[in-house]
Amino acid sequence: MAHASKADRELRAGARKVSRRRFVTGTGAALALAFGTNLPNTARAVQKLNSMTAKRFEKDPFRLGVASGDPLPDSVVLWTRLAPEPYALDSGMADEPVAVSWELARDSEFADVVARGEEIAHPEWKHSLHVVPEELDADTGYWYRFTAGEWTSPAGRTRTAPAADADPATLRFAFASCQNFQHGYFTAHRHLAAEKDLNAVVFLGDYIYENAVAADGGDRNDPDLKLPAAHRAETVSLEQYRLRYALYHADPDLRAAHAAHPWITTWDDHEVDNNYAGAVSQDDDPEAEFLARRAAAYRAYYENMPLRPPQRPEGADLALHRRLHFGRLAQLDVLDSRQYRDDQTNGDGWKVPGEETNRPDRTLLGSGQEDWLREGWESSGAVWNLVPQQVVFSRRYASTETPHKVSMDAWDGYPAARERFLKAAEEAGVANLVVLTGDVHVHYALDIKADFDDAGSPTRGVELVTTSIASGGNGADKPDNWNALMEANPHLRFYNGRRGYLLVTLDGERLRADYRTVPEVTSPGAPVATAASFVSRKGAPGLEEA
Repeated sequence: MAHASKADRELRAGARKVSRRRFVTGTGAALALAFGTNLPNTARAVQKLNSMTAKRFEKDPFRLGVASGDPLPDSVVLWTRLAPEPYALDSGMADEPVAVSWELARDSEFADVVARGEEIAHPEWKHSLHVVPEELDADTGYWYRFTAGEWTSPAGRTRTAPAADADPATLRFAFASCQNFQHGYFTAHRHLAAEKDLNAVVFLGDYIYENAVAADGGDRNDPDLKLPAAHRAETVSLEQYRLRYALYHADPDLRAAHAAHPWITTWDDHEVDNNYAGAVSQDDDPEAEFLARRAAAYRAYYENMPLRPPQRPEGADLALHRRLHFGRLAQLDVLDSRQYRDDQTNGDGWKVPGEETNRPDRTLLGSGQEDWLREGWESSGAVWNLVPQQVVFSRRYASTETPHKVSMDAWDGYPAARERFLKAAEEAGVANLVVLTGDVHVHYALDIKADFDDAGSPTRGVELVTTSIASGGNGADKPDNWNALMEANPHLRFYNGRRGYLLVTLDGERLRADYRTVPEVTSPGAPVATAASFVSRKGAPGLEEA
């Protein structure tokens, strides 16, 4: 991660200022709901460490698995969260700090340990840990594990990024999104875990879903699951969000994918509330009430993701956008298109754009994040500039019928912001722009046009959209609207509605995108296949079939 730019610092300071202004109008009850105790009491932790006994670990405390994330050339984040009873409100943990040791080794047998230490898992952070070993070797694979009491976690494998001045021959990333637990099994994650030579998995949002969950897991139809009532209600409070993450982390396929590769994560809407926009909820709840909910959701997100400790939430704000470099071959600018956006116009949904939609000052990223992105592009020396983000960037007409309907929640609902994005990329000289997207539960491959209404206009980059892990059920190779979208959008090169993930392989001359799919998610164990592959060449933006 690069040092914070001036725009980045201003964005974070502005977010804190807005947060304080909004929260002085909130009720004490709402604030208590969101925050509880914000920071661990270190003195209390030290006093209680000596009183801990092994009986707190009569059951395995590592049932939520392990994870790593945000790889730099010399460090990576190691994560776990103690929960011997994942479905219990207290996770089976007493309200006390716990000493947890960790090891990082060059081999899976831990014969060559290169770093070790001990950290305190605080109850204030739901006994989660974010360990950052430093002074590691660049572009190197490591194994890691945790120990608490007499229990040792499963081992995870991670990998550091190439050195800043390195010219790696190739890079390989997986992109995934949208895993609604009750829409099916996370079979795609099991296959993702088995993929070889990944530099990282990039998760593009909707890690959890906030809506109510059936006791048997819905489409999983598992009578042995029998989820307690506390797990099933829509998430509003901090404890409910924590329980929802425990439900997801307990899934064996998701745990396997986390343990196999380092992850780079960002959120979309369902980590908080469907289609929320900044301080505006889906149901237009009072702002103070919704910001209290958002604070709870952001706190739980931090507790359950392998994020670097400086990325802790501050009230209802969490500065999640960040920049990672993989040598001189790729720069990743990870965006947040939820926290700073203007509200959707026309009542959301697929609508005909109106005067408000087309207002020139409307923003999806916020002015601070736009400045940060532009500055990052201006200083980028990477061959490929990847932009992992949430909602479809390219223009999508619902059909050839006029007036055209577009999605108010995607960049189509913020056309001026899209124009600023493309202008900034062009002025910065970004020759190989690749936008990576989730959200829509389908695979797309799109050419990004200077003028989407003119098929002959210059191609400014490519957009690769990954389907869901499970959201939307099994899906179909050709969804019902396949003909309508393909006919109305000539820049849409590929459209598939199955579940799966996206593999992207880069070298100095070309990018290859492999769209991986499974035939079903409503029963476990489905095989994986490559539905299509596309190539984009350096200096010649646009997609061609591989």
